[in-house]
Amino acid sequence: MNIVGIGTDLVEIERFRLAMQRRARLPERLFSDDERAYAFRHHDAAPRLAARFGAKEAVMKALGVGLGAFKLRDVEVVRRRGGAPVVALHGKAAVLADERGVTAWHLSLTHSESMAMAVAIAVG
Repeated sequence: MNIVGIGTDLVEIERFRLAMQRRARLPERLFSDDERAYAFRHHDAAPRLAARFGAKEAVMKALGVGLGAFKLRDVEVVRRRGGAPVVALHGKAAVLADERGVTAWHLSLTHSESMAMAVAIAVG
């Protein structure tokens, strides 16, 4: 397998929380039903949603595209049985990945009290 692309993103959790407060429908626009359900099961959903937003941006960077290339909901963070995050692509994001020869993804998410980070590696 060859690395097709690597993307990272760092998200300020408080800034993301404020964006959600200003735009009540932002989570519905950005995240799948399952992503929201997972995040809102926790006392504070903002760190988990911020990490998932970072994953969507990191996938864009790994594919070598910018905002507007596909809908952010076209990138979904799903969880394996043991809890590890995995990238699932839909729509235009899946088409772009296929065109670039991406056959698999590696994804790492982390957050502290103030920052969330995502690293996405596209392999083919």
